[in-house]
Amino acid sequence: MRKIILIVILAFSIKSQSQDLWTLMDCVNRALKENISIKQSELDYLDSEISRKTAIGNFLPNLNIGSSHSWNVGLNQNITTGLLENITTQFSSMNLNMNIDILNGLKNVKQLHLANLSILANQYQLADMKENISLLVANSFLQILFNKEILKVQELQLEISKEEVQRAIELVNSGVIPKGDLYEFEANLTSVEKSVIDAKNSLKLAKIALAQLLLIDDYENFDIVDVDYKLKISNILDKSPDEIFSYAVENKNEIKIAETNLEIAKKSLEFNKSFLQPRLSAFYSLSTRIAYSDRLIGSGDFNLVPVGVVENTNERVLAPVQATKIVPPKSFSDQFDINKGQNYGLSLSIPILNGFSVRSNVNRSKINVQRSENLLFQRKLDLENTINQAYSDAYGSLKAYEASKKSLDSRKLSFEYAKEKLNIGVLNPYEYSQVKQRFESAQSDLIRSKFDLIFKLKVLEFYFGVPVKID
Repeated sequence: MRKIILIVILAFSIKSQSQDLWTLMDCVNRALKENISIKQSELDYLDSEISRKTAIGNFLPNLNIGSSHSWNVGLNQNITTGLLENITTQFSSMNLNMNIDILNGLKNVKQLHLANLSILANQYQLADMKENISLLVANSFLQILFNKEILKVQELQLEISKEEVQRAIELVNSGVIPKGDLYEFEANLTSVEKSVIDAKNSLKLAKIALAQLLLIDDYENFDIVDVDYKLKISNILDKSPDEIFSYAVENKNEIKIAETNLEIAKKSLEFNKSFLQPRLSAFYSLSTRIAYSDRLIGSGDFNLVPVGVVENTNERVLAPVQATKIVPPKSFSDQFDINKGQNYGLSLSIPILNGFSVRSNVNRSKINVQRSENLLFQRKLDLENTINQAYSDAYGSLKAYEASKKSLDSRKLSFEYAKEKLNIGVLNPYEYSQVKQRFESAQSDLIRSKFDLIFKLKVLEFYFGVPVKID
């Protein structure tokens, strides 16, 4: 039995040691690889590449080859005898057609420009999505670190509370404090135990949230590397909101997407206008026909055949007529060459009236241009407001963090002083509990303000082009 228990413990230990701990970069890379929205955006990019190839293909001639083979079954004229008979005849035909645009209002050129702009817009969209996913992962990662630190504080308070209960028992036994005060310490211990359970649950939920974001099913074994993050106040707050906005409006993908969409709207207007222009195209076709029936040809022998009589003498008039004979059809290659024909020329089409469809598309494109201009302007306004808010939040979080540090220092001194007074019986357990709770609250506030500041600084750095990372 001891061997079985030892094997189970060893196996669990090996599994725990082999469990992978995820770094922030591991999480980001996983999210960028598995995220469904990113996969969809990558497919959009591939689709735009195909559209570009189609636009390039419009510059090439249309070339098609066709063929057919037919059977005529039933009452047909026998081309050999000239009589109507129930026979089956066969024919084959082949053709080659080519068409190329010479003039079409530069429609193909504008369509290629549209395809290139679409590729660029999808590139910006994909890059913007990856940046947003990275920031979201960093936030979830920081949330786990925050909950881990909260759990550490609560577990430390649990150990302190247990020591306080033991100390209270000693003081009761020595007559320093009444036994009723012991109940206060035990009640406080129960409260701290509940706080530890709540902290563990919050940590577990934070891990599940990140695991779901990464599309990981094994929630139980998922965990991240414990980063003892030393808060470093970056110099991003030395930049003014105007400086950050100036950088963002030139470099952030969300603005580039709006600018590219405006260019697409303008090119779409030019493309639709091209349909108002005349279209000139050239065409060429080559065709031939093959027959499989027997045929009549001259035999080389001539017979005198009466063709009439002389009016006065009634003497017959004879004419030589060549005799015929039935021979097989000519060879495939001979018929292909003899029966071939060509057709070529120019085709001009001038749009005059098409149910107002072309003109309506042009007017609709003009509206889309105005709509895209308004959207770009709104995106810039939103970005400016977001940066100003992010700057204000980061600055406020910095002040809150500094205040939390001072508050914790004061609460710590107050707690240590209260602990000394409790040991000599000057302070009752209820008053001591109030001081301790304020100290614990100050510890939690510092941790909360620390990670709040970290994330808000990361958001501000994000708009200034600083890569998302946690050292």
